[in-house]
Parts: sequence; structure tokens; C-alpha cells
Amino acid sequence: MTIDPELLVERRGPVLWLTIQREARRNAINGAVLDGLRQALAQAGRDGEVRAIVLTGAGNRAFCAGADLQSGQSFRFDYAWPYQGLADLLREARRCTTPIIARVNGACMAGGMGLLALCDLAVASRHATFGLPEVKVGVFPAQVLAALQHQMPRRALNELCLSGEPIDAERALAIGLVNHLAEPDALDAALDALLARLLDKSPAAIRRGLYTLKQIEDMPFEQAAAFTESQIGLFALTEDAREGQAAFREKRQPNWTGR
Repeated sequence: MTIDPELLVERRGPVLWLTIQREARRNAINGAVLDGLRQALAQAGRDGEVRAIVLTGAGNRAFCAGADLQSGQSFRFDYAWPYQGLADLLREARRCTTPIIARVNGACMAGGMGLLALCDLAVASRHATFGLPEVKVGVFPAQVLAALQHQMPRRALNELCLSGEPIDAERALAIGLVNHLAEPDALDAALDALLARLLDKSPAAIRRGLYTLKQIEDMPFEQAAAFTESQIGLFALTEDAREGQAAFREKRQPNWTGR
């Protein structure tokens, strides 16, 4: 299935792959790609058969270089509309309770960092680079900050925003931007290993668990404690919870239904 010629949407078993196909533009994003990604996430979030989503870019030079500056339209919006494409994509990702994994195969810059930030997990090539170079062209990574600020130390974020200079993959790992690094020819093996660790677990627990993680992120302690008190009872009511505990007692592998 393809929503837009520049965005390949394909099912590989229980995993939905979203690949930006603008290699000549270093997989820079435009309005059509943003809208395609938003639609794909919305559809996947309603499909119980999709157990994980992989987001990546075509080729091996770039994950996503950000907005397509060559178009000359990158920062021109119709301000009669209060919602913009990248922010709406971040909102859709926030609502999604299917794990989204970034496969960072190269440069991850500007708006590409926003795509990275909307993902729940990330695997990166050791040759990947990361940066927020917007100040070099007279703007600022404002929308990206809504998601990115919760995923890395503040001073590291300040330096990326204010200097506009990139960092390498080792530094990205050290500050928590990615979960795992791999050599370029082993990137897919590392991704498959991470997927395997998700796909053998309870779909219901992961779905409700990701919902819980996202809901409590900005809550103060007492509010988070009260919310999670209510959630734990709901986890226990699922078929997967009953099956998982029965399988533990019977010393066998669980047969998940995802309900």
C-alpha cells in the first residue's frame, strides 16, 4: 500500500514500514509526506494486526534532512489554519499506541529530528549524524522541541539548538536520542533484534502500556500515581493478562490474543 509516491507504506508481517522515498533530496519532508505519515499512523493505530511501525528513509545517506529548503516554501504556512503539518503529525504519533521505531540510516537533521522524536525507540547506524541546524538559515526548531525536549538533557538540547552544529551517533547514544547503534551493514539485524523483543510480548500490555507511558509523561507525581492506580486494574482485566499468568504458572509460552 502506498499513500503517496514519495512515501512507501508496506506491511512486512505484523510490522508496518514507512519509508520516505526522496533520496535525491536526502529524504527531506514536504507537505505530502507529512500528511502521508499522519494518515499511516492513524490507520495503523486502529489496526490490531499491526504490532510495530518502522520509520526510515530510502538509501543510506539520510534518514531525513528536515524540510525541503529547495522548494522555497518550507516555512510558509496558511495562518488562517491554526494547525500545521508537522505539529499534526506529532499529535498523531502521541495518540498512537503502536510502538514506532526509528531506523536512522544516515543524516537526521532539523525536521528529521522531529521524526526521530515522535518515535518510541530508535536504532541508528554508526555513520549517522544528528543536528538542529535551523539557526544557520535564520529560523529555529520550534515545533520539534514539543517532542524532543522530553528525550534529552536540557543543556545538550540547548547546544544543538543554539549552535546549529551536528553531533555523531556515539554522542546521540550518550544523551539518549537513540537506543542502539550498529554498523551500517548490521543496521537491519539490530532492528530485527529489537523488533523480536517486542513481538513476542503481549500486544494488549504493550498497547495499554504505551498509552500509560504517554499519559503520565507530564503529570506531577500525585496525579501520575492516581492515574496508574486506575490503569493497573484495567491491565489485569485483559485476556492477555489472564493468559500470561496462566502460562507462567504452567511453565509454557503464552498464546497472546491481543485482547
